[in-house]
Amino acid sequence: MTGTRRRSAATGAEPQSKDCSYHDGTDGAMTAHHPPGCSDWIYRLAPRPGAQAPHTPASSARSIAEAASRLNSGPVAWAVQAGADLACLIIEEVPELGGGRKPFETLRIATEAAILHALLLLADPSVDQPVPEDSLLGDREFARRRIALDKMLRGCRIAHAALTRALMAACRDLVRPEELAEQLLRITETLFGHMDVFSSYMTAEYLVEHDRWTTSGAAVREETVRRILAGQPVEQERAGQVLNHPLDGPQLAVIAWCDTARAEAMQAATAELIRRHDSSSTLVVPIGETTVWAWGRLRGAPPASRVSEPTFPTDVRFARGSVRDGLSGFRQSHEDAQHAARVGQLNPHGTGRLVDHRDVALAALLSTDMPALRRFVSDELGALATDSPWTEQLRETVRLYLRSERSLMTVAAQLHVARNTVTYRVKRAREVLGHDLAARLPETMTALEAARVLGSAVLRRGSG
Repeated sequence: MTGTRRRSAATGAEPQSKDCSYHDGTDGAMTAHHPPGCSDWIYRLAPRPGAQAPHTPASSARSIAEAASRLNSGPVAWAVQAGADLACLIIEEVPELGGGRKPFETLRIATEAAILHALLLLADPSVDQPVPEDSLLGDREFARRRIALDKMLRGCRIAHAALTRALMAACRDLVRPEELAEQLLRITETLFGHMDVFSSYMTAEYLVEHDRWTTSGAAVREETVRRILAGQPVEQERAGQVLNHPLDGPQLAVIAWCDTARAEAMQAATAELIRRHDSSSTLVVPIGETTVWAWGRLRGAPPASRVSEPTFPTDVRFARGSVRDGLSGFRQSHEDAQHAARVGQLNPHGTGRLVDHRDVALAALLSTDMPALRRFVSDELGALATDSPWTEQLRETVRLYLRSERSLMTVAAQLHVARNTVTYRVKRAREVLGHDLAARLPETMTALEAARVLGSAVLRRGSG
């Protein structure tokens, strides 16, 4: 860790020389001698039967080889599986720590390394085990992303509790009844000591990175942007100088995100997208490793037609706000882009790689309360709210039919089908709905639009 001397994560007791039993990896046998204080059952750990396909280790090959040389392959495979499970649990309980595939893999490296470290402490407490560097990798990213320290520590506590439960369950399966109480107590004491030291290192690493980041020019620009977005008072001319971006005139915001793309490639693609709108100035602000916020100050009014889109890296996605004017427009366009990004994340396969706010504005507004929206769509569309190819065909036909003021010929031309086909589909939709389409026209059209844009995020599962 930067500027910090490593120390042992022992459980508090003075280390003593112990002849701990060791699994030799051949027939599951252990050496006969295992004095108190060692947990020889650790060497018999293995992934649980019926678990998902084994995960590829997230840690470096060197770290895995070193752990396997001391624990054997079974406990290492158990740690890899448990590390993935803990990473999923942490993000589920503290969503702010997520943000895509790359942050997840960074978190998985940390949980995997911490679990391997805990197993080594349990197997042989006499060995002085420093807190591994891999287990602290996420701290730098959390500091840059402005994840609050209490969120990070909450994730640590969640992981500690889950690991304790998992080791206790394994212990009950592997330890003789007369030794169980002693071993369960040892798990508790060791992991509490491990948690105490580990959280101290995490906090120190986070604060070092936070201090370094907040004194950088990038942090000053990000802080200025966040003040504007929060509606806090800023001196417009001074803020524009800090950002090297004028805050008057038409402002267009874009948000980009990815799972695996290099940050530089994502930033370059975002800047190129904004330049295609004839911008006189472009501001690009990286937010962590997987997200970019960007703005363009356009030279004039937005183009009447769509601008040509550049070729983007395949794993980058974009949300584009509406063009709005001045300092308030800087903030409002970003809010529009955030709403569009939420729609794109709710239905990534149905919205394309570039989500434009004006194309999804209604669905974006409705999706601020997803449970209520799902109920609304279900109530208004009935059986048409089922997610299946057949109901999708009926919904789209009816949606176009209502938008074209019930012109069968217009819909037939749009869908490239016969007029009689449109007539049949509209008739079937009425039958499924159980009421005339005009009975609740605004509600029906709204529900159809939400279903079109958000897809399976608001629909019930179906098989038809």
